[in-house]
Amino acid sequence: MAEIHEKTAIRDRAMTLRALHVPGDPVVLPNAWDAASARAVEAAGFPAVATSSAAVAAVLGYEDGQDTPVDEMFAAVARITRVVAVPVTADVERGYGLEPAELVERLAAAGAVGCNLEDSDPATGTMIDAAEQADFLAAVRAAAAKAGTDLVINARVDTFIHGAGTPGERLAEALDRAGRYLDAGADCVYPILASDPEVIGTLAREIGGPINVLMWPGVPSIRDLAALGVARVSLGSGIHRATQAFTAGMLDTIARGDDPFPPA
Repeated sequence: MAEIHEKTAIRDRAMTLRALHVPGDPVVLPNAWDAASARAVEAAGFPAVATSSAAVAAVLGYEDGQDTPVDEMFAAVARITRVVAVPVTADVERGYGLEPAELVERLAAAGAVGCNLEDSDPATGTMIDAAEQADFLAAVRAAAAKAGTDLVINARVDTFIHGAGTPGERLAEALDRAGRYLDAGADCVYPILASDPEVIGTLAREIGGPINVLMWPGVPSIRDLAALGVARVSLGSGIHRATQAFTAGMLDTIARGDDPFPPA
């Protein structure tokens, strides 16, 4: 009975997360890296929490790119899901070499109802064959269905980082991959580092499904992304990096013997 209840709760939270992906009214996800940052995201009124693999890796003492041991990554995700009531989606890079069924099982065990899965090799940056990645995503979708749970799959498209050719050729490849991934069962596609408004608008119009854009310097504002038809906006490791920079500044002030706390 407890297992059935938990699977129902996972499905309900996944449905809630999926429904937040509305083109033109995007869900905004300031990515968390630990329980404290996740609580802060929820307290600020955001309807879901996303993790950042790069930020979690840094907190745990590892480099990004699947350097974090899988047990430690999922333990970090579980600490986050334990302290928030909103749905949690986890950045699990390329799945840490887990078979689809085990990946789905471990996500559910950690309390996550969504995940990011990228289509380049974290170690080399080499793009994974598009058909191979589509098959992998389809297998993850099938494993979630077989397990009786649900999973919101955010399929990352890395052509703007690691793709080859002209900007137009990269855009064409991103559109092709996005279509394949949606057909394979992805809920949203994530053409990471797409930043030009015209490119983002083309992606939103032509992909035929929700798209996720990474908010970083040079990207249009959230309001402008909404107007372009974006359905999800992520902050990636940006808030963690800003937090680290702020901490470093305070430490420099302390090291100089000055007061690190400005007047109220």
